Amino acid sequence: MKVTILGSGTCVPSLQRSSCSVLVETNDSKLVLDCGVGTMHRLLQAKITIDEVTHMFFSHFHPDHTAEFVPFLFASKYPKSARRTTPLHVVAGKGVKRFYENLKHVFGEWIDLGVGLLDLIELDITSGDIRCFSDITVQSMPVRHRKESLAFRITGPEGTSVVYSGDTDVCQGLVRIAKDADLFICESAMPDGKKVDGHLTPSLAGEIATRANVKKLVLTHLYPACDKVDIEKQCRKTYRGPLVVARDLLVFVLNRP
Repeated sequence: MKVTILGSGTCVPSLQRSSCSVLVETNDSKLVLDCGVGTMHRLLQAKITIDEVTHMFFSHFHPDHTAEFVPFLFASKYPKSARRTTPLHVVAGKGVKRFYENLKHVFGEWIDLGVGLLDLIELDITSGDIRCFSDITVQSMPVRHRKESLAFRITGPEGTSVVYSGDTDVCQGLVRIAKDADLFICESAMPDGKKVDGHLTPSLAGEIATRANVKKLVLTHLYPACDKVDIEKQCRKTYRGPLVVARDLLVFVLNRP
C-alpha cells in the first residue's frame, strides 16, 4: 500500500501546502481522501490521472476538504474521447447525496457523469461502518467536528493499515479507529497554546497516537502558524514513536515484513 500526502494545508492559500487530500494506492484501488483545492494538480505530480481514481472519501463537507470535487467531476467528462468509463465511488457520512444534489442544482449537466458512473455511498455516522471495496476494507468512525465528520481506516490486501483523522477534536472514537495502525495521518491544525474548538494541536495528536499505539504518526492539516514553531518538539511531549510533519507529495510505502 502506497500513501501520498497530496495536500497538507488548510483553507489558507499557500504555495507550499495544498488543501486537505491524501492518496492511497493498492493493486486494484486508488483512493482520494478529501479533495481540497490543489488535489488534481498534486495527483498529476504524483503521476496519477483523475480517471484512475476509483474512490473518493469525504471526512466532512467543509470547502477545504471538498472544493475540488466539482472541478474533478467536470474534468472527468472531457475530452469526450478519454472521459471516465468506470464508476467513481464517492463515500461519506450522512448528507453526501444531498450535498451532490445541491451542487448539481447549481452546475447541472456539467457535473453529471452519466448513468452508472457516479456511485454515492452514505455511511453510518452513529457508531461507525465497515465496507469492502475490491482489495481494501474501509472502516469509518464518527469524530468530533461536524455531525457528518468521520475518520477512516483503510486496510490493504497485505493487512497494512492507514488511518486518516479528517478534522476532529479529542474523542475516544479516534483512539479506537487508530488502534495499532501502521500509519496515522492526524490533523494538527494549530500549535500548542493556540487550540481552536474542533481541532487538535501537536501534543493532543501525540497523546491520541500514544493511546492508540500507532506505528508512525504524520501531522497534517497545518495552518501557517504551525510553520512558525517546532511542532515536532511539541508533539514529543506526548509521543515517542516515529513522527513526520507532513508536506505535499510526501510518500509512504507500507509493507508487511
